[in-house]
Amino acid sequence: MAKLTTIGIDLAKNTFALYGLGPKGQCGWKRKVRRKQLLEQLVRLEPCKVALEACGSSHYWARQIQALGHQVELLPPQHVKGYLRGQKNDYNDAQAIAEASEHGRIRPVPLKGAEQ
Repeated sequence: MAKLTTIGIDLAKNTFALYGLGPKGQCGWKRKVRRKQLLEQLVRLEPCKVALEACGSSHYWARQIQALGHQVELLPPQHVKGYLRGQKNDYNDAQAIAEASEHGRIRPVPLKGAEQ
């Protein structure tokens, strides 16, 4: 497996889609994992940037992923939509999140602490 620089995660109720980008922006891998398996999957990877769309549960997941040593970025959903290609599905959403994060021109949403 090639070294991953950015992982986009599309959060859902039961299964999450993960899309990893390599150093040149190419697809490193894509996975679909259950809610319980997400942190197990990410702990095996070298620290990299993990991008999520900002929503109610994304702040919780961002804190958990950050504790594993990854750099977490929450992106506003309205800005990610412009990077979506093809039909809307979990993998395409995760790819759009990863590419929006790689582009670097979107201002991330500040991460909220547990008490907020």
